[in-house]
Amino acid sequence: MNLSVKDAARLLNLSEKTIYRWIKQEIIPAYRVHEQYRFNRSELLEWATSRRMGVSPELIHEPEADAAPLPSLSEAMEAGGVFYRVGGASRDIVLTEVAQHLRLPDEVDRGYLQRVLVARERIASTGIGNGIAIPHPRNPVLLHITKPTVTLCFLEQSVDFHALDGQPVRILFTVITPTLRSHLHLLSKLGFVLHDKRFMKTLTEVGTREEIFSALRLAETELGATRP
Repeated sequence: MNLSVKDAARLLNLSEKTIYRWIKQEIIPAYRVHEQYRFNRSELLEWATSRRMGVSPELIHEPEADAAPLPSLSEAMEAGGVFYRVGGASRDIVLTEVAQHLRLPDEVDRGYLQRVLVARERIASTGIGNGIAIPHPRNPVLLHITKPTVTLCFLEQSVDFHALDGQPVRILFTVITPTLRSHLHLLSKLGFVLHDKRFMKTLTEVGTREEIFSALRLAETELGATRP
């Protein structure tokens, strides 16, 4: 869906003047179409998430009345799993290792998935700062899977992902989803829980699976309580 400057300002809770200034400074991803600026919904959410900005729930809403219920982040992580000491001395090698750990149907070509993940990083880093990256395919429907997953990997050594803050990455949340709707939903949830101090403390201390899921569920409960 193409979003106007007015739409982007509303969804990001900013003024149109700020959006235009960021366009001029090439800070925000925008496209010039017929002398007007337009935004891609998915790219805008990714961009806002990478900067840990608060966004309107409308940004992740799509009018799909008959769509299946969206999973909670903890459900998607339970499906994706938590893995420790994942090897690799460079970003591309790490993504190759991550692709092998993902819980995917046998028919998914993991080599193709690795190339998709690397291609996404070359467009723009998914490193969001504080040693965390959220690798994912640019187009979530390419893999033809049926179940959304978020896979948490702790790397054996920190790796340069060209993150915004310049810090090397040691924690990866790999998001694999069957639809754009679930993709945006899970990215948004991740953006919120990564603001939670207890959850972040559990991650930085490389907690056990039980500790991680306990902290995650608490963060999700608090997130739900803050919404109308």
